[in-house]
Amino acid sequence: MKKLIILALLAFAINSRAQVKKLTKLWETIDLPTPESVLPAGKILYVSLIDGDASKVDGKGGIAILSTDGKIINKDWITGLNAPKGMGIYDGKLYAADINEVVVIDIKGNKVIQKIPIEGTTFLNDITIDQQGNVFVSDTRLGTVYKIKNSKAELYLDQLPNANGLKAIGKDLYILSGPTLVKVDQHGKTTVIAKGLASGGDGLEPLGKDAFLVSCWAGLVYEIKMNGIVTQLMDTRAEKINTADIGFDAKKKIMFVPTFLKNSVIAYQVN
Repeated sequence: MKKLIILALLAFAINSRAQVKKLTKLWETIDLPTPESVLPAGKILYVSLIDGDASKVDGKGGIAILSTDGKIINKDWITGLNAPKGMGIYDGKLYAADINEVVVIDIKGNKVIQKIPIEGTTFLNDITIDQQGNVFVSDTRLGTVYKIKNSKAELYLDQLPNANGLKAIGKDLYILSGPTLVKVDQHGKTTVIAKGLASGGDGLEPLGKDAFLVSCWAGLVYEIKMNGIVTQLMDTRAEKINTADIGFDAKKKIMFVPTFLKNSVIAYQVN
């Protein structure tokens, strides 16, 4: 019996190791001033560029366009922003969090068409948009999430320390609150999915139906299962390579990492 138990445990351990995702570097695009977020959209990537202080209203920020193989298509697609971070797309418009307002960009027109200020905010960070077009944006310093509907913003959730990464899936909203991933349903009920990230979570992307890819700005990438299992996939802290708000191509299984202070975007195959 003891032998059978030992063999079963060994088989489980081997199987667990075999299931750990592997990241293989594909390419790196350099000379991108302080990239914070990457948003895949078909054959292109939108990259928000802070180009300076992440909390300063200085007009230096913008959004670049890359191809999915890393070539720079237009480094100055949108200019004159401040410190743009998370982005989302809905109905031909790109929404970008920019310190204390959400900037709305007409994609075909290649121009900013609206700015939605959110009173009292100081560090708007990530954006997600649900199927009805409701825009959710986090303020990391205030620990809050706002909902924008019909161009009007209102407080949606609070008391979420260091709220950052957001993802709307169905009627649920997933939120990275510091080192914790939580789910909030349409009735406001909060469920903790997982705890224990080494630093505050940043990017949040679905990895299939039962897991997420999660990045932490300091230089960490995790897989988090819906059952709470947390597996570290990458640690670039020693090299001082940041892993900010990642993007993910679910079909091709490619993760795009904005390296922030290293001024580049790196693509990894996820196997």
